[in-house]
Amino acid sequence: MRRAALRFCSLNKGLLIPGRGLTQGSQNPEKQRVIHMHEACSPIHVNHVRDKLREIVGASTNWRDHVKAMEERKLLQSFLAESQKGLPPRRMRDSYSEVLLPLGSQPELREKYLTVQNTIRFGRILEDLDSLGVLICYMHTRIHEAKMSPLSIVTALVDKIDMQKMSLSPEQDIKFSGHVSWVGKTSMEVKMQMFQLHGNEFCPVLDATFVMVARDSENKGPAFVNPLIPESPEEEELFRQGELNKGRRVAFSAKSLLKMAPSAEERNTIHEMFLHTLDPKTVSFQSRVLPPNAVWMEDSKLKSLEVCHPQERNIFNRIFGGFLMRKAYELGWATACNFGGSRPFVVAVDDIMFQKPVDVGSLLFLSSQVCFTQDNYIQVRVHSEVASLESKEHMTTNVFHFTFMSEKEVPLVFPRTYGESMLYLDGKRHFSSMSVPVNLRKD
Repeated sequence: MRRAALRFCSLNKGLLIPGRGLTQGSQNPEKQRVIHMHEACSPIHVNHVRDKLREIVGASTNWRDHVKAMEERKLLQSFLAESQKGLPPRRMRDSYSEVLLPLGSQPELREKYLTVQNTIRFGRILEDLDSLGVLICYMHTRIHEAKMSPLSIVTALVDKIDMQKMSLSPEQDIKFSGHVSWVGKTSMEVKMQMFQLHGNEFCPVLDATFVMVARDSENKGPAFVNPLIPESPEEEELFRQGELNKGRRVAFSAKSLLKMAPSAEERNTIHEMFLHTLDPKTVSFQSRVLPPNAVWMEDSKLKSLEVCHPQERNIFNRIFGGFLMRKAYELGWATACNFGGSRPFVVAVDDIMFQKPVDVGSLLFLSSQVCFTQDNYIQVRVHSEVASLESKEHMTTNVFHFTFMSEKEVPLVFPRTYGESMLYLDGKRHFSSMSVPVNLRKD
């Protein structure tokens, strides 16, 4: 009989080493060094993961008490290190954590995760990954002599999420695992994997890389985190990959189309697309017509509005990042579905930068559009803006990038303006960063 509760534990017996790209498809769990459930420690229910985070930081579960709780956190400033050298180094296994979501053995949990197609809502998985990523970082930075953590750890970036399976069953248990894989002075990279029970073994279905940042007790400035010491060649490779990931992000940002002009090849691409939309019956740059099996980019948009209620707050009384990701994903999925005319499957999520926190009570404006297509792939960009109830000023909080795969070939998308051309090129860059074709398992 499988254990019937979501389990969290920090294990000392072994470390789940495989990061993104190191495991593909169904593999023997012993070869992956997966910790079996009988080695897990005390169980915690799926709804209690965020309760565990509230306990770590001393946050109140009552919205009316949040001001008092945050005032009490000011007293924790004395536990903050003045430099990283003053903190004890940690190992990857110190933060290694496992969580079991027992959809198979606790059917009452399924309703929250269920889609109308009898699959699992990926937006809910994003919420669980975000919570687990924060919890893993608190395991890395915990101070045993302090009752509460003096750090405020928040999600800075979703670097990459790669899927290995088209859809997930709501009738089989799911296991999450992860650990800190790289550390800077105030930031931590977290690698997580998700498995689903298939027969008698858990098979990998998702790899994720998140970047978290540590801030002081009041969430006002950066704070130092414990250094990380790799203990094996595999761990050294993971740490080296973390350094490379950081360098890749810096290089990608430096080449942003908001900072630099497109390359010569990209300019030629846009000009060729422009020529394909000129009306052959006229000699005019103003007369534009769509080629066969094509859609104007502006006609692929969908929008939504969310009122940010206290129910969706995180442990620091801002809107939970997982909630923002879920809402953005669901709008992006609807955009891909509407554009392709069939059910889309998420293939990859990348480069979600949390630029500005969202306050409780804000109005959240989400705008989604298809910005690039190829064969049966759809690249969707979701832009989120926030405005307070008192001010009409809009500020960008996030930009989300989702890659979907449709059940059939989809139309080409054509930009009409220069701004849309830049969105097209940006979407093409994100799509090209993914390994294609992606062979998602159907089993």
